[in-house]
Amino acid sequence: MLIDLKNKVAIVTGAGRGIGNEIAKTLAGEGAIVVVTDIRQELLDEVAEEWQRNGWRGLQLLCDVRKTGDNRAAVAAVEQAFGRIDILVNNAGVAGGARVEELSEETWDLNLDVNLKGTFLMCQAVIPVMKRQRSGRILNASSFAAIIPSVGGAAYAASKSGVEGLTRVLAGELGAHEITVNCYAPGMIPTAMNRFADRTDAEKSRLLDTLTLRRWGSPKDVANLICFLASDLASYITGTMIDVSGGKFATQMPWVSHREP
Repeated sequence: MLIDLKNKVAIVTGAGRGIGNEIAKTLAGEGAIVVVTDIRQELLDEVAEEWQRNGWRGLQLLCDVRKTGDNRAAVAAVEQAFGRIDILVNNAGVAGGARVEELSEETWDLNLDVNLKGTFLMCQAVIPVMKRQRSGRILNASSFAAIIPSVGGAAYAASKSGVEGLTRVLAGELGAHEITVNCYAPGMIPTAMNRFADRTDAEKSRLLDTLTLRRWGSPKDVANLICFLASDLASYITGTMIDVSGGKFATQMPWVSHREP
């Protein structure tokens, strides 16, 4: 099977660094025209240099996904430049929190505003374009926290669980227009946001014990899934969340098989 994304127009939000950046680069490497959005101009400048160096096509746009105007302006700019939008990857996100008793309203609002409201607003902005085309792929970043949340992660888990619900409703609303909507749940993939790499060796070992594959994931693992879901090969997949976690807690004690003689 050949994943053919040549000349497909994709928007990847929050893609100045981390998993989003790897998603954007992988799509570009597969021939897609990739528009990277972020709230930090210095990151967009770095992306622009890499795109030029590799001969990739696309745009770099400042966009705060929490703002209706920013999302609609970005979508309008992409449609004007390229005439269509085939793929939307709602990657932009934040993490952080505390136990509910100590959780600040500001932290709660930031998680919900970026992770859930931002996804909603960007979907809302791109839907009319995809409906006119009668085609499109919308891919939303959820998290393993939506499957099994962590103590101290109420705000993050609530926002990512909301993304899963939003995804299923959108799939139902847009299926008649040949638009598929799915979300994906990365597990333990070290990034600057989650700082897994900065943990002590003992902490890392405990975390790895929860994984069936007992190794860290990489941004490329997520990017490869996105390429498949964005392609015509995935045209009959919609309204679902796909777990990209190395089999986290696929069994009650996944570490057992790694400790057998």
